[in-house]
Amino acid sequence: MNEPLNETMNLLTNTVADNTLPETQNLAGEGPRRKRIALVAHDNKKPDLLEWACYNRELLIQHDLYATGTTGRLLSEELQTPVTCLQSGPLGGDQQIGARIAEGEIDLLIFFWDPLEQQPHDPDVKALLRIAVVWNIPVACDRATADFVISSPLMTGAYERQLPDYTAHNQRFEPELIELPQVVDKVSLFVK
Repeated sequence: MNEPLNETMNLLTNTVADNTLPETQNLAGEGPRRKRIALVAHDNKKPDLLEWACYNRELLIQHDLYATGTTGRLLSEELQTPVTCLQSGPLGGDQQIGARIAEGEIDLLIFFWDPLEQQPHDPDVKALLRIAVVWNIPVACDRATADFVISSPLMTGAYERQLPDYTAHNQRFEPELIELPQVVDKVSLFVK
């Protein structure tokens, strides 16, 4: 195997268990890697997301796109580019995106959610937004924020995301080693 391919295979086998992510390189080993962008929109916000995505098409197609159900299909058709489509949000798609965030497989979440409409899967929506914050993933919930994020120089350059250290949280129920005082053997006291 050639050297860049070996390096790539090693990077791909890394996990986030030790709070590290692979270096920000593309699969050829040169320059910044493609960002992995999750795109989600509630029904009333799909037209806004599609319009925004079309306007930013040239930048978006340089990255790996993931989306929930119908949103992904619409984006793929409109942008004429591949989009990894997961389940519809109410059928578990929001949770699938959240799982990918927790595994270090998503770099940015663009989520145009509808603040005026109650969703049947509101707990999933809240969980997705929470997990993005837990793992320090940039989140844009409206067009203005999405514009700021996507126009950032960090979108096209290397960026090493700071991962929170959850060691204390992960070890909170591990038994602590308690040093017991030395017990004097009562028998040895009387043997003298």
